Amino acid sequence: MLFSSFESFLQSLDVHPLVDPSIPKALYMPLDLSVDNSELKAVNVSNSKDLEKFIWNHINTNNAKIAYGGYLEKRAIYQRSNYFNQTNSDTERNIHLGLDLWIEAETPIFAPLSGTIHSFKNNTNYGDYGPTIVLKHHIEEFEFYTLYGHLSLESIEDLDVGVEVTQGDPIATLGTAEINGDYPPHLHFQIIKDIQECKGDYPGVSSLLDLEFYKENCPDPNLLLKLY
Repeated sequence: MLFSSFESFLQSLDVHPLVDPSIPKALYMPLDLSVDNSELKAVNVSNSKDLEKFIWNHINTNNAKIAYGGYLEKRAIYQRSNYFNQTNSDTERNIHLGLDLWIEAETPIFAPLSGTIHSFKNNTNYGDYGPTIVLKHHIEEFEFYTLYGHLSLESIEDLDVGVEVTQGDPIATLGTAEINGDYPPHLHFQIIKDIQECKGDYPGVSSLLDLEFYKENCPDPNLLLKLY
């Protein structure tokens, strides 16, 4: 696979784990939530409790601590919400642009890289991010952003734009389904090259129509995280 110079740069960086660094990568288990996963046909993915039960059964069955995955995954879970415009197959937003880490609510989240607080917001649409933080990074000649969605309300209290964040600093904790857009607790992590004037938010799910743009603007988070 040929990488752009920015993707190669991301791959070259040493990052701090997003969650507890004492958890080895051997205890991270990939999770397929795509429309192609036949196991999900028996799960009501529109119900956060049913989906959470499925996810934790997957984690426990595999003797893991964290489930991860989802970049460019086409998912049916978004059809429950009008916010994702499921009435038109070309413009329906159902292709995931970030990488999810599925783990318990209140889990601390750490800054993978140094940067500054660009923005934060509670995105309260049904199926949206809930509390969200965006960090801005300027490393070597590259300027880019990282987004952290589905956080706790406490995570966005007493924040100030422009405050410096050091790699490895705790920056947030994960929220519950009641405030995170009605999802099982997890972190949505996304890399963004051009944030396009957005503040505390950026599309985390794309339509097929817009996918080529978002693939370019939001490269694979695993280039940084190196989980697979």
